[in-house]
Amino acid sequence: MPLSVVAFETEPSAATPAIEPTQPVATLTNITKRFGATVALDGLSLALRPGEIVALLGPNGAGKSTAIKILLGLSAPTSGIGQVFGANPRSATTRTRVGAMLQTTRISEMLRVREHLDLFRSYYPCPLTVAEIHRIAQLHGIEDRLFGQLSGGQKQRTLFALAFCGNPDLIFLDEPTVGLDIESRRALWQQIRFLSAQGKTILLTTHYLEEADSLAHRIIVINKGRVISEGTPAEIKRSSGGRTIRCQTRLSREFLSTLPSVTSVVPTETCVTVVASDAETVVREMLLRDETLSDLEVTSPALEDAFLALTQRS
Repeated sequence: MPLSVVAFETEPSAATPAIEPTQPVATLTNITKRFGATVALDGLSLALRPGEIVALLGPNGAGKSTAIKILLGLSAPTSGIGQVFGANPRSATTRTRVGAMLQTTRISEMLRVREHLDLFRSYYPCPLTVAEIHRIAQLHGIEDRLFGQLSGGQKQRTLFALAFCGNPDLIFLDEPTVGLDIESRRALWQQIRFLSAQGKTILLTTHYLEEADSLAHRIIVINKGRVISEGTPAEIKRSSGGRTIRCQTRLSREFLSTLPSVTSVVPTETCVTVVASDAETVVREMLLRDETLSDLEVTSPALEDAFLALTQRS
């Protein structure tokens, strides 16, 4: 069952500390989690800030699900501190401000979509209106259908709706676009951006690296239970070795290799390919030295390339 205040045994209610705009919404500080001899998280620390979309990436077994479960209060760390809105993730008041769409979600297939929405809305003190939920998740036309009769994509949209229907401040989306076609996936991206623009903080996990590149304000890459890289999508991509410059130029390979930040120069009969971490500076110098330079193209590495480079060397 997706996260809700009735889905778990909760601790006695306590006032949730007010969160200043500059304070993190949620933090994991030096978290270690062991399952017997297996170390799932190894001194992991991260923070989620108000209104941002953070993509948590890593290979299978990296510790992503374990980190999310600790933030949701579904699992306790072996050591370290996890906080959400400055309080214990397991407190009842914290959970009324959190929504989640997890791969392990199981809801009744014998209830209609509107019945699920009514049930989940009842868990929260100030839920969104049904009309607003339908608009955001594009549920028009399937409200009266049994969940078990929905297509895979319709089920994903319904589970997405259940994650935000309570108007939570923090939303966990675990592989939200699995089973969606390209058009539906991009429509859901637009709605995720809308929720972020409303001030919601969103932690996203996905195997579609294009999705992380398009949506995330910040990417956290973990492997073997540790953070191995963190930054904007552009920063993560630059970490794989820089951007690629292609052009026609009279400048020699020997000269290009001497320019600061250049790591590779490969000439061909029609052009030269230069890889540099500071592409702007290199291009400016090339234009100063060669007024005939033409067919200039500067491209960033794909996030997939950076992800593979990071995880393979960690």
